[in-house]
Amino acid sequence: MLPLRQPCSLRARTPSSTTTSAVFLCRPCSPAQRLCPTLTDRQPSCVRVQSAPVKQCRSRALVPSVKASASAAGSPAAPVSPSINWKVPVYILLWYAFNIVFNIINKSTLNTFPCPWLISAWQLAASGLFMCFLWISKLQPVPQVDKGFFLALLPVAFFHTVGHVSACVSFSQMAVSFAHIVKAAEPVFSVALSGPLLGVQYPFYVWLSLLPIVAGCAMSAMKEVSFAWSGFNNAMISNLGMVLRNIYSKKSLANYKHIDGINLFGLISIVSLLYCAPAAVIMEGSAWSSAWQAAVTKVGQEKMWQLLGWGGIFYHLYNQTSYMVLNEGVSAVTFSVGNTMKRVAVVVSSVMFFKNPVSIMNWVGSGIAIAGTYLYSLASDKFAAEQKAAKAKKA
Repeated sequence: MLPLRQPCSLRARTPSSTTTSAVFLCRPCSPAQRLCPTLTDRQPSCVRVQSAPVKQCRSRALVPSVKASASAAGSPAAPVSPSINWKVPVYILLWYAFNIVFNIINKSTLNTFPCPWLISAWQLAASGLFMCFLWISKLQPVPQVDKGFFLALLPVAFFHTVGHVSACVSFSQMAVSFAHIVKAAEPVFSVALSGPLLGVQYPFYVWLSLLPIVAGCAMSAMKEVSFAWSGFNNAMISNLGMVLRNIYSKKSLANYKHIDGINLFGLISIVSLLYCAPAAVIMEGSAWSSAWQAAVTKVGQEKMWQLLGWGGIFYHLYNQTSYMVLNEGVSAVTFSVGNTMKRVAVVVSSVMFFKNPVSIMNWVGSGIAIAGTYLYSLASDKFAAEQKAAKAKKA
């Protein structure tokens, strides 16, 4: 070692009685710093590195960080455990639970009081009232809307009304399990209509992913005891309405991204009520009185109010929790998997609760259709990633 020009000003330290392997940090004359081998305590210009923090020379900073010293001494660094966002699994479980409860309550209400137009209007009103409570209590920020946003929301709310009411009519005419299998065919409408309305041309593998959906729905319908053409057609109309709602949301609301999903759903529910309420009066208003009297005679007035009240609450809760899952930043694939498994949970729970007769063909067809929706999700996400990469390459 070269002799030091300026020895470090350090206090004399008494060496430990136990013989240990020590590492010293020296300040050589050259600009480069070296890690010296084990020396005796007689070397005044070296600093022994033990478990205690390393001291630094007064003349200039020559000692590396504690992490580097610990690494040089052979002691491993403590691993840093990544934080887990527990909100995501909690929100997903609530989303599943609220959806299952809603479908059971909704079907029970329709069995007792078969007025799907009125029940649909009430559920939209309940969602609007729920959002007003959140806004007044400041649990949810009040959205800033203007005339332009309201006009842009009109077609979106209209198609939401079509999708919601027709689904409710379908549930009143068929088993919940089969209606949800038919509603699994929604991606077929999405791919077919995105081309002429959005100018999106999907590749062949996206179209191929639709084949299991169509085949599964057909197999399930072949042995469905509760099958009714009216219920099947309304489920398909619901798919069409929801797809058009999503398409016009992209076209009309692209400039209003400052409104989050929860507020957007609340505003859609309020505007949809403006469409649904007068239509409900026209379509079935004359039958409400007699249907209500029959329902009260069957289960009692208190029970009917409970079914309507809880149905409206859980309708809003399952929709709100789905947006809460999205707001946590989960990927599109994760949300698609969650949505697929949610449909499985709803189908199985409704069969168990209402004890609908289900054949082997029903189960096989249902499984194929639901698996097809998952394959479609993967294919569409792959196509979206390819589009994004192509745009980035051009830029």
